[in-house]
Amino acid sequence: MTKYVFYTTEGCHLCEQAWELITVQGLVSEMTQVEIIHDELDIARYGIRIPVIKHIVTDREIGWPFDSEELADFIAQN
Repeated sequence: MTKYVFYTTEGCHLCEQAWELITVQGLVSEMTQVEIIHDELDIARYGIRIPVIKHIVTDREIGWPFDSEELADFIAQN
């Protein structure tokens, strides 16, 4: 079940690093990837902040940089 939105864009090496953390923590099935390039609002909101993970219900966000522990804490709080 999708609980989070993962804002990303093609060719973003930081996004690739963040996705590795998501994969290692077994969170892939809880994420929906959103390519920001398709929406001007997303570009304005996240263009210089990606990767960003947003909880769908609470709208809480964590943006890069974050490590494995910070990601786990963010997930535990939601």
